Amino acid sequence: MNILELELLTDSITETELFYTDVIGLKTISKTNSSVSFAAGSTKLTFRFSENLKPVYHFAFDIPNNKVLEAFAWIEKKTEIMEVVPPEKIADFYNWNAKSFYFYDNNGNILEFIARFSLDNTSEKPFNGLSILSVSEIGFVTKNVSKLSDEMFNKYGLSVFSKQPKLEKFIVLGTDTGLFILVEENRDWYPTHQKAKSFWTKVVFDNNGKTREIEISG
Repeated sequence: MNILELELLTDSITETELFYTDVIGLKTISKTNSSVSFAAGSTKLTFRFSENLKPVYHFAFDIPNNKVLEAFAWIEKKTEIMEVVPPEKIADFYNWNAKSFYFYDNNGNILEFIARFSLDNTSEKPFNGLSILSVSEIGFVTKNVSKLSDEMFNKYGLSVFSKQPKLEKFIVLGTDTGLFILVEENRDWYPTHQKAKSFWTKVVFDNNGKTREIEISG
């Protein structure tokens, strides 16, 4: 599964453009008074204007799997990286064969740079914003995780991620190249104490050669 387009909300288009261009180094594709879009590798990432919603999301960018430390050093010069298990700031997901680190954007969104060692995506180029491969994860918040998982399987054929067993309040759907993270409302977004809330989200994704669209009303 691959996330082709991701649309989220923001209370500030201007500040969001500044963060994603200056800190993460993404290229702006288009901008109006009500939206801004970036090229995040193979994913089109769009923020649409909201007013006084203070929306918070959790999503991840895939990076080349030989660039974890280089990407860490590159981001650390621009913004604070969160501790995962103090004092460590790089999470080692043994089951997923992946490592990642986390930081906030200007909106309070929890962003993740993740390197997946099961994928063949090494790069010899110096790391910068153009090194980002895609948006590879987006969190969906619901009051009933199991029900939403079943609905997504029945409607879109999305299966449980083979490297993550199903839990009562946490289910992951998809493959190494694209994942939907289903969490129960008010569960802490890892690695923070930020409570998960549902906000409007739109995703265009490819699954087994079929392009599909999900829109969550929030």
